[in-house]
Amino acid sequence: MTTHGKRTRAAREGVDRTKLYTLPEAVKLIKDRATAKFDETVEVAMNLGVDPRHADQMVRGVAMLPNGSGRTQRVAVFARGAKADEARAAGADVVGAEDLVAQVTGGTIDFDRCIATPDMMPLVGRLGKVLGPRGLMPNPKVGTVTMDVTAAVKGAKGGSVEFRVEKAGIIHAGVGKASFPVEKLVENIKAFADAVAKAKPAGAKGTFVQRVAVSSTMGPGVKVEPSTVLGG
Repeated sequence: MTTHGKRTRAAREGVDRTKLYTLPEAVKLIKDRATAKFDETVEVAMNLGVDPRHADQMVRGVAMLPNGSGRTQRVAVFARGAKADEARAAGADVVGAEDLVAQVTGGTIDFDRCIATPDMMPLVGRLGKVLGPRGLMPNPKVGTVTMDVTAAVKGAKGGSVEFRVEKAGIIHAGVGKASFPVEKLVENIKAFADAVAKAKPAGAKGTFVQRVAVSSTMGPGVKVEPSTVLGG
């Protein structure tokens, strides 16, 4: 029989595991229970009506969080010449070409997001086995292979969140910090859900967003009525 600590039991008190809460209600519940000694991340999980084993049911994209993620992102850009200068001016933390490829190949990956100009992809492609498993491989579908490096860097720094459906048809992401006001977390979650809804693939049948839950890093999950998350 699984036993839970006093803190876990206290966090779960007042949360009806069978109830679907409105999004503002759910956010308030998890904020009130985020009592760790650090600023917990607020996370959203969405169960989608897709089978990602089929190519026409893959869901991926990028969401812009209007109030930022609350996390400082280190951004790397693979670029040369004027585009490299543009990336530095936009606030990129690491910029390079062959030198950056060598750095990554050698095992030094000191960044959280990765952007590349299209001409750099033959070089960056060699790093697929290193960057791919970490979710760092630049991809044009999520705007990280682009000539507009200024917008890409500022987006990554300002709170853009990449998402990709997992094998079980679930998408999850951090959408802010427990210290954020309820209304700002609600705005971020709605923006994220809207981006996911817009990424609905052609092969998806029936109800696309089936279940939604929110939680904090150390807190319990709270089920949310999907209609209060989508739209509005």
